[in-house]
Amino acid sequence: MDILHVYKDYPPVLGGIENHIQGLAEAQVRAGLRVTVLVTSLNRQTEFLEQAGVQLIKAGRLAHVASTPLSLDFFGQMRRLQVDITHLHFPYPPGELGNLLFQPGRRTVITYHSDVIRQQGILRFYDPLLWRVLHHAHRIIATSPQYIRSSPYLSRVADKCIVIPLGIDPAPFQSVDTGRIAALRRHYGEPLLLFVGRLRYYKGLQYLLQAMVQLEARLLVVGTGPMEAEWRKTAGELGLNNRVVFLGEVTNTDLAAYYRACDVFVLPASHRSEAFGTVQLEAMAAGLPVVSTEVGTGTSYVNRHGETGLVVPPRDPDALAEALQRLLTDADLRARLGAQARARVAEEFTHDRMVECIARLYYQLLHS
Repeated sequence: MDILHVYKDYPPVLGGIENHIQGLAEAQVRAGLRVTVLVTSLNRQTEFLEQAGVQLIKAGRLAHVASTPLSLDFFGQMRRLQVDITHLHFPYPPGELGNLLFQPGRRTVITYHSDVIRQQGILRFYDPLLWRVLHHAHRIIATSPQYIRSSPYLSRVADKCIVIPLGIDPAPFQSVDTGRIAALRRHYGEPLLLFVGRLRYYKGLQYLLQAMVQLEARLLVVGTGPMEAEWRKTAGELGLNNRVVFLGEVTNTDLAAYYRACDVFVLPASHRSEAFGTVQLEAMAAGLPVVSTEVGTGTSYVNRHGETGLVVPPRDPDALAEALQRLLTDADLRARLGAQARARVAEEFTHDRMVECIARLYYQLLHS
């Protein structure tokens, strides 16, 4: 079976969708499928590479407009391809347009990672094409039932949707050197809160910083992004320089150790752009309870209130502080929620389970 994944970028470009595509493509190669990934290059030259058995085409990039790389050769490359399944990773308008024009696959699958949230001006022009894209697809993968219900687009094509949650390999977050964990706790002190993610507007870190004023704890912030300078300034203005540590990017090995060294993980998302929150899975696999916000997406599908953590309203520092204080002062509750969080990942959110469900969908479409 020949599979074509289509998106704008691929690692080493950082991003949750990029990492998802790489992990999925490499797993499909190991399962015996022939996999091509079509993305754009970071320069004007088209590149043809092979990585871990994946045939990677990076079409030369002409420009970058509103978070969207533009490439004429992207369409040329898509026109030449003939595969069994074209798997689009939405949103990336040029990829969806190219698939409509050239239809390189016998069947089309879309993983609907997120609504278009911020680029509302562009959405007004893209809207008619988007409906054609959704109706043309043979199947649409949503990462949670909440997203199907709350999306103004998926809710109208719900009969085409199937829920296949994102998944991770939990093992790296469970087998961490205990000496490293103890060293981190000695270095930073206790108790420890952890935030992991790209520092973008929808992560809501400013509300967590405001909540920290009410807490006796230290917050570790892993990640970089366009809001970093502003949020560092906010931490300083709130008098938190000694209790909020911006760590930048860390290695995967160090990241697992940070998860295990901390007491509570926090995802204070403020907008629907946070569609799933894979970092919650990593924290849960490490046995951490999670405090997240209700933004109407998959974040509350992953983190179940009262089962794996606590869910509070978005953009509410007082609610965040209250939930975190409750967990920090109740070790038994932290332990119970953390154990249930680890079990939920093992049952519902492993990478192997996700890959198997997607493969089953492919075969069903080709043989229906």
